[in-house]
This record gives sequence, structure tokens and C-alpha cells, in this order.
Amino acid sequence: MTGVTAATPPPGSPGSFGLPGFPAVPDSADAVLDGLDPEQRAVATTLHGPVCVLAGAGTGKTRAITHRIAYGVRAGVFQPSTVLAVTFTHRAAGEMRGRLRGLGAGGVQARTFHSAALRQLQYFWPRAVGGEVPRLLDRKVKLVSEAAGRCRISLNGHELRDVTSEIEWAKVTQTTPDDYPAAIAKAGRDAPRDPAQTSRIYATYEQLKQDRGAIDFEDVLLLTVGILQDRPDIAETVRRQYQHFVVDEYQDVSPLQQRLLELWLGDRESLCVVGDASQTIYSFTGATPDHLLNFRARHPDATVVKLVRDYRSSPQVVQLANGLLDQAKGRAAESRLQLISQRPAGPEPEFREHPDEPAEAAATARRIQQLMAPVEQGGGGVPASEIAVLYRANSQSESYEAALAEAGVPYQLKGAERFFERAEIRQAALALRGAARAGSGNDRALAGAEGLAAEVGAVLATTGWTPQPPAGSGAARDRWESLAALVRLAEDLGRARPGADLAAFVAELDERANAQHAPTVEGVTLTSLHTAKGLEWDAVFLVGLTDGMLPITHAKTPEQVEEERRLLYVGVTRAREHLTLSWSLARAPGGRASRRPSRFLEGLRPGSGAAGTRRAGAAGGVEGGGSRRRRARGPVPCRVCGRTLTEAAEIKLRRCVDCPSTMDEGLYERLREWRLEQAKALGRPAYAVFTDVTLMAIAESEPASQAELSRISGVGAHKLAQFGADVLALCAGQELPDRAEGSSGGTGDHPDGETSEK
Repeated sequence: MTGVTAATPPPGSPGSFGLPGFPAVPDSADAVLDGLDPEQRAVATTLHGPVCVLAGAGTGKTRAITHRIAYGVRAGVFQPSTVLAVTFTHRAAGEMRGRLRGLGAGGVQARTFHSAALRQLQYFWPRAVGGEVPRLLDRKVKLVSEAAGRCRISLNGHELRDVTSEIEWAKVTQTTPDDYPAAIAKAGRDAPRDPAQTSRIYATYEQLKQDRGAIDFEDVLLLTVGILQDRPDIAETVRRQYQHFVVDEYQDVSPLQQRLLELWLGDRESLCVVGDASQTIYSFTGATPDHLLNFRARHPDATVVKLVRDYRSSPQVVQLANGLLDQAKGRAAESRLQLISQRPAGPEPEFREHPDEPAEAAATARRIQQLMAPVEQGGGGVPASEIAVLYRANSQSESYEAALAEAGVPYQLKGAERFFERAEIRQAALALRGAARAGSGNDRALAGAEGLAAEVGAVLATTGWTPQPPAGSGAARDRWESLAALVRLAEDLGRARPGADLAAFVAELDERANAQHAPTVEGVTLTSLHTAKGLEWDAVFLVGLTDGMLPITHAKTPEQVEEERRLLYVGVTRAREHLTLSWSLARAPGGRASRRPSRFLEGLRPGSGAAGTRRAGAAGGVEGGGSRRRRARGPVPCRVCGRTLTEAAEIKLRRCVDCPSTMDEGLYERLREWRLEQAKALGRPAYAVFTDVTLMAIAESEPASQAELSRISGVGAHKLAQFGADVLALCAGQELPDRAEGSSGGTGDHPDGETSEK
């Protein structure tokens, strides 16, 4: 199996069917599978029993699971109304629904856990409880503040947010107010204040909600779980409706969400989950990768598919990401996926040190200007919308807002006001809806406008928009960029559907608003690393990478520090081609240069030492620890079944551990006896000569020449010179001559970096 060629749209991209965002519907079930790589195809065609998809960043996981659903629907295995796909954000659910429509499976429900539970709660409440469903609180902070006041506990704004977060964590982990102090001690959670005080506020908050007939976000799940547990008849009704489940981002499932999923499933196993333990970054909200990591234990017959072909990032970015995880510790690290880039080579990641924060922000703005400049002017030709500045804490954004404004670079704050809630977008939607109702022949504003984009532009002109942007930045430029995004969306829709009119455009806007799927605004994105999850850009700037910020100061336990490392990994894997990592030594100009670069960059950035843990080769060409440069390795297929191999032992054997072996048992035993003699003669452990897995690989391939032997993983140049003649003689069935002790041809001081894989 080989990677895609430059002329082929990568199987992770939207280029296989029509234009991005507006795909042409495949004309058959088999056509749904077109463009999928072997592992994605395995996901799409495995329609029965439990399925676990371990999907690395940029490997096309959403593509794989939406094609699985669509293939099942188009092949007649799934009825659309019986499939429920759940994820964690409205944006992700909306994207999934859009892809499914484009694949001819528009009747499938794709929702967040909370929206799916809320629909069921609203439907079954009169039958299970009686009366109207309690009022859903938009925000709980105000009621938490009142609860604290009733407990005579004074909280400032920061403390109020902390206590609110603790209440949310307690509820998703199904912890009662009385049990909260013991639960955080057991979980090793760093309490932001006295647990007894938080427990009192939590109990009072719950009582206030009950008194006022209100429920919060977490109650939606708790109450739905309660109804399904207490009313088997209602649970059975739900199970008749939904018979097949797909769960995206499964590493982020909380205990409460897992319980709800189990109640939806009952005793059935038509479940497909997809996730990556290395992207678990929300444990502070109760998310845990344990459900993903334990999936095979709970479902022994599950099919497990690993997606490791990275279609998003260049080999240089991927090698840096792999190197970052090579230093990780803990259970999630043990299940890490080694990504293999499918893209052409790109520029090396850049590491930049600055004297202070303003200097770092100014340098970032200058580099962004260079990237945005046209290619013919010596720039990178990267659109502003394909550039992002990512930071650990939202408080870091101010310096970059100021620097970009000073440089005249447009930007947008992600996670601030939602696109469809902006005043200019609401006004534009009203104008477009009115024009669509009137029709082009009855609206003077549309006179002379030809084509959908021209009609949209003409309608927006009535709200003050002009084709040319205003000078400078600020609110006027932000407003213009928002409306310009609508015009570009109309251009895309007009190209994809030549007959589309204003009514079709308004319908598209409504669908996107419901899904919070905003069109692209032409501005550099400023956002936190947490908010960046699930997004990608051509160029990414990871800024403020100092110890104390990443890992952040309050990450004290090993588990918390490892989550901070995973957060940086998520940031690195957002970049397609250009990646810059920077830090500053002082907060303000003239300040004491007391900061240190993030410990996570040790062994990866130029001039830093090895981290003393597992290391890949020099990641992306970045110097580190004096390690030698290694060539990037392409996908290694199993020579029996063709599946891409990801485990080190499997790669050595060049087959899945479950696939039948062709090993010559007699040769393997002769090699083991020979290895024992060599180890005794050298005074070294047996695995320092060759590991068991390397001997198995030799016994399976039976090399006949030094060139064939050297291609086996674990046989480096030194070992080839030291042991090659003996190994080849044994493979040829020859007897080895008796040798004096210790005359094996070398000192044995160079184990070629081979690790123990016994």
C-alpha cells in the first residue's frame, strides 16, 4: 500500500466528491468507498459488531465514520432513522450532518450527547414524570453566586468560575455534594478552594434549582439516565428507535456520558467508537480516555482499526509531533499512534526565542505579514484565514491583538461572539430572507445582478456593505469581513450548484446557523489551544511556550503534566505546513529574563539536550540530543493481510501478530542458541545481541545476503558487521566453526539502539 500521489485528492480531504462543503452525491453504495485508503475502507465496510477506530490527528477519522454510516445506509444495512451519531460540539455535529447529506444519508441523526439527551428528556418527561419539563438554565454562574452568598462565602469572579467548574465536574462524574470532598481526594484533583465550602455551595445550588423548577446542562444527562434506568419500557422505546451508534472523540467521554451510551445500547453491540488517547485534553471536565483504552476489554470481539496516515501535516510537522509523544509517559502514551505523513515535504518547524512578550508578539505579526505577502513579492501567499496564533490561556491574546492591529493584519477571536449571533449577520440574514421571498424580478436591489454571488452582494449593499474593504482595522473592518464571508459562501454554492437561487442560499445559511458551521472569515485566527481542537490551518504559531504556562503552573501531578503535553501535541498537529514555536524570557521590556522554554521542547528544539526518555529520530530535522538523522519511513504493510502496521514488534515482523507466521521453527531455535553463546561470550544480556522479535523476523524472512539481512529492523550496520556472517550461515543451514570465547567479531559496545521487545 502506498500513499496518495500529488495528483490524487488525499483520502482525508473533501476533494473526492465535488467542491469542498458542497459535495456531489455518490451514485451508488460502492461509490461511497471511492477515495478511501485501506484503513478508512476497513472502517467503512465493517458494519457489524463493536468497532473501535484509533485515529491519529489528521488521519481522516470523520471521513471514515461518515462514510461507514453512508455505506451502511446506501447498502441497505442501516435504516437512516435508526442511526445515532454523537459527538461533543454543535459544530462537529453539524459538519457530520453536512457530510452525511453529501453522501446520500441525510436522514441520519448526528447530535451532541446533550442535544440527543435533551430531545429524549423533553419527549418522555410527561410520560415518566408528568407536567412540563423544568426550565433549562442558560448559565449557572449567577445561581452559583447566589448559592455562595446564602452560604456566606464571598467569591470573586475567578473563584466563582472555579467553583462552577468543580460543580460541573462533580455532576458528570456522578458525585453528590456530600461525596465531593472524598471524591476529589480519591481522584487526586487539585481543589481550587476548601472542599467543604465547595460542597456546601454545591448543595445549596442544587436546592435553589429545585425550588425554582430549573435544571442545568449536566442535569439533562443525569435526568435522562435516571428515566432510562427507572423505566425499562421507555428504555426499550429508545432502543427500538436507535439501533446503531457511532461516537466521535470517544477519548473525551465522561462517566455520565458513558452510562447514557450503555443505556441506549442495552445488550446490543452495534457500536462504533473513534478516538485518540493522545488528544485527551479535557480531563478537568470529567473526560477520561479509559473508556477508549478499555474498549477491547469490554468488547473482546471488537474490530480495532488504526488510522495513522496523516493527510493534514507535512512530514516535518508530523515528525515533531511524533517526537513530542515519544517523550510522554502514562497509559495514554503507551497507546500512542506513530503518524506517517502522506504530504510532500515542507519547511522545517521554526523555534524562536524573544526577550519579552511584546517583542514575541511583534515578531509573530511580522512573520504573519511575510506569509500573507504574494509569492511574486517574495511572500508565502498564505491567506489570513489559513493562519492561526494559538496560546494556552485567553489572557495571552491581548498582546497579539495589539501587534496584529499595529501591523494592519485582520484577525478574529475564536471562541468569542458566534458568527451567526453578530449584529451584522443577523441584519444580513433578514435582508436576504426578504429578497428571497420577493424574488429577483420584484426587488430593485437585484436589478442587473447576474449570478448568486452578485445577488447576495447586491442585497448586502443595502445594509452598507461594499466590495472594497475599509481602510485599517477595528470594528468596521470586522463587520466588512463578516459580510464578505457570506459573499464567498455564495460564490462556492453558485459553483457547486449552478441553479441555486437566493432561497437556496438562505436555506444553506439556516442549516449552517443551526449547526454553528460558520463560513470562513478572512482574518488570522487567535484562539486557545483547547478551542483549536478539531481545527486546522496552513500556518500555526504556538506562542508563550514557557514553563509555568505550558505546562501551566497549576499542573502539579504527573497526570496533569502529561495532559499539558498532549495539549501542545494538539497544537502542533493543527498545522498543515508552516509551524512556529516561540517563547519570551521576560514579561515586559527590561524585565528580568527568568523564564525558561517549555520542558516539552527539550530534545526537540535546536541546542537542547535529550529528554532522557524515548526518542524518535531528529523530529522534522530539528536538532536534539545529538541523535542521528533518520529518513522518514513510509507506511509498512502486513505482508499477509495488507493492513498498515503501527506497533514496533509488528513492523519488525512485517506482519500483524495475529496473522499466520511462516517462521522456520528449527532456524529460530538455532538462532536462539547462537544468541545465548554470543551473549555469554560478550558478557551482555541476550537481547543486546538481538531481541526475540528480531530473531523471529530473521527466521521468517530467511535472508540470503547481507543486503536482505540489513533490511530487517533491528539489524544495524554495526550488528551486520559483527554478527552478519554467522546469521547468514545459520539461515543457509551451515554449521558454524568453533570459536575461542570472546572472538565473535566485535566488542558488543554498540547495540544499535535496539530496544527490548521480548
